[in-house]
Amino acid sequence: DRSHPREAALQGLAKAKALADRGLPQAVLPPHERPSIEALRSWGFQGHNDEEVLSQAASSEIHRLRPGSSGLLAAACSASAMWTANACTMTPSTDSEDGRAHFTPANLVSKLHRSIEADFTGEVLKAIFPDEERFFVHPPLPAAFPDEGAANHTRLCADPSGPGLHLFVYGKSSFDESLPRPVKFPSRQSRESFETIARLHGIIGDRQLFLQQSPQAIDAGVFHNDVISVGHNDLFFCHEQAFLHPEQSISSLKQAFSALTGKELRVICIRKDELPLDTVVRTYLFNSQLIQTGPDCFLLVAPEECRENAQVFGLLDGLVRDGDNPLSEILTFNLRESMRNGGGPACLRQRVLLSANELRHMRGRLFLDEALYRDLVAWVEKHYREELRPVDLGDPVLLEESRSALDELVQILHLPALYAFQK
Repeated sequence: DRSHPREAALQGLAKAKALADRGLPQAVLPPHERPSIEALRSWGFQGHNDEEVLSQAASSEIHRLRPGSSGLLAAACSASAMWTANACTMTPSTDSEDGRAHFTPANLVSKLHRSIEADFTGEVLKAIFPDEERFFVHPPLPAAFPDEGAANHTRLCADPSGPGLHLFVYGKSSFDESLPRPVKFPSRQSRESFETIARLHGIIGDRQLFLQQSPQAIDAGVFHNDVISVGHNDLFFCHEQAFLHPEQSISSLKQAFSALTGKELRVICIRKDELPLDTVVRTYLFNSQLIQTGPDCFLLVAPEECRENAQVFGLLDGLVRDGDNPLSEILTFNLRESMRNGGGPACLRQRVLLSANELRHMRGRLFLDEALYRDLVAWVEKHYREELRPVDLGDPVLLEESRSALDELVQILHLPALYAFQK
């Protein structure tokens, strides 16, 4: 019945800063304006000014909803854009036919509160990557092609600067009704959406592979593929129930990787008798960041829940002690506020691969160093409320606080005016 926005922001920043301190570049994306008055107006709430629109929405919710339920005002206040894995799908220039880095903001049409994110995400990406000779920010896909972004996309390679295999994992087809589908929960990613992105990004033909997620896994709560698998460079870490046809899918993945790179993809596949699906979902083991730290060494950045669960941590400890695989270190973080709503370390990241020349053409003060981290922590502590309850969402003071914070943030990040209230 309440959230802790200040703690959530600080936990995410602390995780990013710890990785930056290890020499892993970490950039930040500015948040969306919330409450979204634009969304409320599009849903029919009216007023002479933004405060009246907010008041009308709040009044409507109070009279219509049961205690503890949520509605349109809650959707307009959702802070789900903090999960940047759902921001977009990115293709590095190395893999595109036109030699540009491509971005497609995820339309997120499967959930109302997320569907309002896509257009602004596109504006943010255009502001950060303005050079059209080097970057191409596409519009979001049409609603007929449900797309959830990088949460269902993995790039595997032998060398980050060389060719990469783009693994696109989908839950359903928008047109082929013969494919198995989940029963309990809807699939949020269609095959056609990723096929469209691959065409728009000009991904070279032998660098793309489409695999279907297991419907049973989706019904167990694995709503994105990054909840049941994670990959980086030449290592893929997954659960045996990740895909519809597990053995065939992993074999196809290995073959495609070998054909592209001439090297073998290393796969760590956890059996269901080692770790059942309900434990996978509860601890978000595979919603971890996998990072190469040396020639044959990988770091797994996992949620603290993985350390607290004896079965999961015992499995991870055994993997680290096993000299036959390259997983050499486990690092856990307390991301409790994100985890409460279904987001672990992988949800809080968007992997963007750029050349040194492309990095020079980005706009903004976005890469986390000591000074920016200090400024952002101070900004969060100044502007974020320690606690929010549903009744607070209709408070016009909250709207004023949010806009004041965002107005200051674009100055900290050295970005142009991004938000509608600034224009």
